[in-house]
Amino acid sequence: MSPEAKIARDAPSLRDSPERWWLMALLLAGMIFCYAQRGTLSVAAPFMIKELGLSPAVMGILLSAFFWSYALMQVPAGWLVDRFGVRRAYGWGFACWSTASAGLAFASGPMALILLRMFQGIGQAVAFPASSRAVANWFQERERATVTAGYLIGVRLGQAAITAVGAFLLAAYGWKLFFLATGLTPLIWIPLWLGFLGKWEKKSTNPSASNHQAGSGPSASLMASLALLKQQSVLGISLGFFAYDYVWFLYVNWLPGYLMIERDFSAREMGIYSSLPFLVMSLAGMLSGISSDYLVRRGRDEIKVRKVFIVIGLLVACLIVPAALVKSHMTAVGLLTLSLVGLGIASPNCWSLTQAVCPKQLVGTAAGIQNFGGNLSGIIAPALTGYIAHVTNSFTLALSLAGLVLLAGVFSYSLLISKKVESI
Repeated sequence: MSPEAKIARDAPSLRDSPERWWLMALLLAGMIFCYAQRGTLSVAAPFMIKELGLSPAVMGILLSAFFWSYALMQVPAGWLVDRFGVRRAYGWGFACWSTASAGLAFASGPMALILLRMFQGIGQAVAFPASSRAVANWFQERERATVTAGYLIGVRLGQAAITAVGAFLLAAYGWKLFFLATGLTPLIWIPLWLGFLGKWEKKSTNPSASNHQAGSGPSASLMASLALLKQQSVLGISLGFFAYDYVWFLYVNWLPGYLMIERDFSAREMGIYSSLPFLVMSLAGMLSGISSDYLVRRGRDEIKVRKVFIVIGLLVACLIVPAALVKSHMTAVGLLTLSLVGLGIASPNCWSLTQAVCPKQLVGTAAGIQNFGGNLSGIIAPALTGYIAHVTNSFTLALSLAGLVLLAGVFSYSLLISKKVESI
């Protein structure tokens, strides 16, 4: 037995320690900051459109620029997590995206905004692969949907916080100070993260030793890891998550603008009614994670349980279509909230399904592939939604198209994912 492997065998396991719940808290905080910073441009969009004279089509391009680099970096980021460890990969990524977020305050035009959003995307590409690998490393199988739902609350809390508070900060201080404050404040998370995992994920100059310490074995090369795309279950996860993320990123990037432009809400009303649905979605996600884990503990097949929750959630999310068609503004808000509840039901099981079908040493890479598929929609959805709204002078067609994408996702999860992924 190698010295590194012996150290890994004899080292205390976070997986069996109550301190693993502090890790969940850090993952939650990381996601809050991640999505608050990611959502700053979408919240500032109505103000910047007016101040800078931008069209919805141009703003759609600016919103989608984040996802150009974010999607392309998913697989490399997942591989880096598997190869060099969760602690270092997530820490460096967080520093990169926070610096770029603060830099938006100094952007002098659309091109600078595009470049900084792309740097944000490069940094944030690590967040989901690192979080998925952390859950696979240090939590039991019967806990993973609950833990995943727990840190995914941060996604909604971050989005809700930035939309609720952002409108008031923007009105009071302007978008430059808004970007600077929201970029620098989250840096407090990095020393807490590095300090906590420094105890549990042993430092090593040998990447494979780090992976042994995490209990998973050495990772494959980046090129070898791409062979996962040939496996049907991974393809189904990627295509299905494309559908989920298409609607998610439509909401994240255009819900504030939709409420102000299409439904004539004031800035105050926009802040309230574009944040509350995300809070309700968070509750739905937590209940979904707890319920699905309960069924797994009772002996139900984990893959089947995760798939059922995902399909139900995506079908409920199709309420985005009637939301676009009703005349009553408050009825529309209610239907949009229920649609987001559907996404909440699906979300923890989307990530837990990946952990269920993949070997632990490939979870980071597989999660990167999943998020690559999902975030291709992040490139498409903001720009296409803005273009359709600009051409038709309405968001009705764009929201109806989202319903068709969700149905395609239902078929992908139902038909393509049936067995565990083979090691490579």
